[in-house]
Amino acid sequence: MLERLNRSLEYVEERLGDSVDVAEMARIAVTSEYHLRRMFSALAGMPLSEYVRRRRMTVAGAEVLAGRVSLLEIAVRYGYGSGEAFARAFRAVHGVGPGEARRRGAALVSQPRLSFRLTVEGSSSMRYRVVDRPEFTVVGLKARVPLVHSGPNQAIIDFVRGIDPATNERLADLSERSGQEPRGIVSVCDDLDPGRAEGTQLDYYQGVVTSPDALPVAVDGGAEDIVRLPVPAGTWAVFTVSGPAPRAIQELWRDVFVEWFPSNPYRGRPGPEILRTRLSADGTEADAELWLPVEREQKQGQG
Repeated sequence: MLERLNRSLEYVEERLGDSVDVAEMARIAVTSEYHLRRMFSALAGMPLSEYVRRRRMTVAGAEVLAGRVSLLEIAVRYGYGSGEAFARAFRAVHGVGPGEARRRGAALVSQPRLSFRLTVEGSSSMRYRVVDRPEFTVVGLKARVPLVHSGPNQAIIDFVRGIDPATNERLADLSERSGQEPRGIVSVCDDLDPGRAEGTQLDYYQGVVTSPDALPVAVDGGAEDIVRLPVPAGTWAVFTVSGPAPRAIQELWRDVFVEWFPSNPYRGRPGPEILRTRLSADGTEADAELWLPVEREQKQGQG
């Protein structure tokens, strides 16, 4: 899969002076536009459109500094209808206008070409199952946090540390009484940016899964504000992994979008993404279960 993805990136390089057709990129990568965008964001930490823009401005910047052709010629060469539009795009990437950059010989931002490679480390294995679930509700506490692709997410760490232990105990008790999977305290991500760019905001819940009609009386009266997230009925792909924390969990997210989705007849659908984690006593190892909302892809010719 990575080899096909790299071929689609070669296509980008060939089209920097023209429009980049994402549908053609997906055809080269032998996947859908949806999966291509999700895979790219998961691997690169930025939306595909942002990468194309940065690459286009990187090569345009080299031509600006070279000074061999006019700024308008460069603007037209890279698909801009006017010098003003080119200048705005140039400044957004480099922090300086093309005219000033040429006059001063300014240092510009460079976006290197991306090439993806697969590195296999450790002995973690990914297992999955697909289940149909009736509607349910997530009950817990909520925060707005940035998306972090690699390493600890300090905003989430600070949020979780600030939760009263008594509230966690009451939530855990509610989970036991409801008997809903996944059991115990879970992390829930919702309202993610479609491009999944590093630093974009999402809704993060620390809570439990309950039945739709469950009344969270056990957590009422706490110091924190308890919220409810209704989740409609649907199909879920459930992945389990064991390995070093947090790397095994972050690599699981990557592998699901890069390897599992392109190889299976499912695609993501709107809905929250649920993670249940069990840490070892010293916090270095994790057993995790990831629930992702999916739907079966329709084959061509089917309704």
